[in-house]
Amino acid sequence: MELQIIQSKIFEIRGQRVILDFDLAELYEVENRSLKQAVKRNIARFPSDFMFTLTKNEWQEVITICDNLPQTVKFSPALPFAFSEQGVAMLSSVLRSTKAIEVNISIMRAFVALRQYALGYAELNKKLETFMIETNMQFSDIYQALTELASQKELENKPRKRIGFNVQHEE
Repeated sequence: MELQIIQSKIFEIRGQRVILDFDLAELYEVENRSLKQAVKRNIARFPSDFMFTLTKNEWQEVITICDNLPQTVKFSPALPFAFSEQGVAMLSSVLRSTKAIEVNISIMRAFVALRQYALGYAELNKKLETFMIETNMQFSDIYQALTELASQKELENKPRKRIGFNVQHEE
């Protein structure tokens, strides 16, 4: 399974990266209804940090953001479940098919890749910030040196009082 396809199905809701139940059902090649039933039968395995039901407002926001949601899902009266990385891992104990195991491995890899990308981004951002600070300090030093040179040049160009014996010519 391609990581990009899975990564496109990962949303950030309530500060967590999650995959919605209908996307998981599609990946696992099971009916969404069956997936939800399996979860409800084993609800003790899914605490709120593993799985939660979206609120109506959260669901409306997802519908607004995502253009490619199936029509059957958009207008479903049931609110979708959102599964965190740990919730997806727990699904492998509820759905015991070979396909579920293969898909779970791919999903775990997608979550890891996103985490590595986020860490790489944070590190790059920190390096960029350090570079900007150092560069600003260097530009500040250059500006100060140029200002000093300009003021010295002004002093050089000022008419100086002549020293020594001055002879005035009479006409």
